[in-house]
Amino acid sequence: MQTRAWELLQPFLLLLAVATVGVTGYMLVENFRFVEALYMTVITITTAGFTEVRPLTDNGRIFTICMLVLSWISLAWAITRIIQYIINGEINKYFKARRIMTGIDQLDKHVIICGFGRNGQQAAQTLRYHNKSYVVIENRPEVLEKVIREQPGLLYLEGNATDDDILRKAGIQRAHALISSLPADADNVFIVLSARSLNSSIRIISRASESSAAPKLKKAGADHVIMPDRIGGTHMATLVSKPDVIEFIDFLSGEEGEAIHMESVDYLQIPEQIRDHSLKEIMEWKKTGVNCIGVRNKEGKFLINPPEDTFIRLGMKVFVLGTRAQIEAMKGNIGK
Repeated sequence: MQTRAWELLQPFLLLLAVATVGVTGYMLVENFRFVEALYMTVITITTAGFTEVRPLTDNGRIFTICMLVLSWISLAWAITRIIQYIINGEINKYFKARRIMTGIDQLDKHVIICGFGRNGQQAAQTLRYHNKSYVVIENRPEVLEKVIREQPGLLYLEGNATDDDILRKAGIQRAHALISSLPADADNVFIVLSARSLNSSIRIISRASESSAAPKLKKAGADHVIMPDRIGGTHMATLVSKPDVIEFIDFLSGEEGEAIHMESVDYLQIPEQIRDHSLKEIMEWKKTGVNCIGVRNKEGKFLINPPEDTFIRLGMKVFVLGTRAQIEAMKGNIGK
């Protein structure tokens, strides 16, 4: 965007430079006052043909001839550049890029999607279903052009996601999570390393094409590594063995299940008066109708459908399921 702004300003800066040369020249050659020199410069550049301030000396006439030639060349180039910008839509591109950057700068706790292929677009679709803001980084113009036609308000950056400057422009310091879905494992490793160095607390989910890349991505700093081919095969096999369960999970994560939400509540988010109490007391706090479907202990192990006498201690999380309204009511109770 800075490059486009500079290119747009060039014609005006050239005219300003010519005017500066003219004013300075008339003041030095003819000893004109500033206003007189400015007047002579303007009528010379515009070829208006008004009366001269005072008769010119031979040096003044030679300088005026040079100014006329320089002005014609500069003015012709400036007009050509401005018309070229208008015809090529560069002005629209500049303001569009500025609008996008302004939108990105206003984001907080958003998600950055690196690579907008099939996996990236599917991730974006799910994030939209759950009202999560995101920024797309893609270096293929043809992919962006197609997506922009379908989603005019998309916030995106055209460039290589392995570039730290691009990640900074995407607001990685303020981002909540990053999804790296590039087809090349080496690129994903590089992005994970860069993202982790720029934001140590960001949650990173990366794609892996080869099983050998998964441990490398973990070492690089990825919190989760997803292998689409393996997940797809497992998903299809489970549809044979447990079709109803998988269809229910798909319903929850898809567009039709937008009204159904699952949330995790950390121990520190629980009101102080019910910390270190039983799950029964916690779930009955200002009842909202949500259901507890699991607990994660401080060692990271999950307990599904825990008994009501389970005590929630420091480092534990409670996973609840409910409608959008119930979840929002529960969030309203947190911290009260």
